Amino acid sequence: MKFNFWLIIAVTLFHCSCQPNFPKLKYNGLSLVASRDSLKTAHILPLKNVNANTVALMPFAFLQDQNSPELHFNHDRQWWGERVDGVQQNIQLLQENGIKIMLKPQIWIWHGEFTGDLNMTSEEHWQTFENSYLEYILLYAELAEKEQISLFCIGTELYNFTEERPEFWQKMIAEVRKVYSGKITYAENWDKVDRFELWDELDFIGVDAYFPVSEAKNPTEDELIAGWKSHKKMLQQLSSTYKKQILFTEYGYRNVDFATKEPWQASTRRRGDKVPENLNEELQAKALQVIYDEFWPENWFAGGFLWKWHHDHERAGGKQNDRFTPQNKLAEKTVKVNYGKFVN
Repeated sequence: MKFNFWLIIAVTLFHCSCQPNFPKLKYNGLSLVASRDSLKTAHILPLKNVNANTVALMPFAFLQDQNSPELHFNHDRQWWGERVDGVQQNIQLLQENGIKIMLKPQIWIWHGEFTGDLNMTSEEHWQTFENSYLEYILLYAELAEKEQISLFCIGTELYNFTEERPEFWQKMIAEVRKVYSGKITYAENWDKVDRFELWDELDFIGVDAYFPVSEAKNPTEDELIAGWKSHKKMLQQLSSTYKKQILFTEYGYRNVDFATKEPWQASTRRRGDKVPENLNEELQAKALQVIYDEFWPENWFAGGFLWKWHHDHERAGGKQNDRFTPQNKLAEKTVKVNYGKFVN
């Protein structure tokens, strides 16, 4: 009995000593949609009301199509919140109100083509694109350092780019480290997060967490938990392999039937269309609750950024809106209650 007791103690101490000492901070994040005009204090109160402690700001760059080598960014034609001046004003006001920032520059390809498939047709085009992308990322990395932002995301869903040009990404990470002293992550799509090969060089494993978890029209909570099982196991193993926390750089659901079947699908309804008949705000709230129950208590999980939140809260979302935002829907209370459990 004595031998067995000390053997158990030794094994336990060894196991504990191998576990990374992860910080307890949880990013209770919201992805804040850029506004046409400057942000006001009144716009911040609703996001604080749901106990958010961090906001992702997303200054977009644009490509004409998947083969176009020249990025367009920080132009006067862009909305205020997508340009350097607007982003800086947003940062300063948010930080004055106690909200931390993840700065997350990302690419939009016209007509909404998937950035993960981005490819260039020649070495010359690759070089042009890389120079343009590096300039874009360093512009905002320097701003992040100037404003002492705690978290910077160097790309979003660019798997083919990272796979085809790993030397560029290693060089870019080094260049970002030269000008920015905070934490760095990258946001990979849910189906490629375990294939990205540069997690060792970053501080968090970022995943846009639109994992399919159920094909049912209105799955039960138990069905959703079962659907997450294999994905959660993969993410935990990934965290263990790299000894880094998982961060949901994006997560969320629409308030519609089948919302958890292909969660990445955006609405196809156009302005002026009739209210869809498949609205299901209970499923949106339930699916979010399962994420909070399954992930937020885990020490290997750093938190996440809900997709998405609009600055004009009174006019955002609502029960007839079928988009991702939880604003003025049942899901808003779900976010508030669960973020309130992990206030930092």
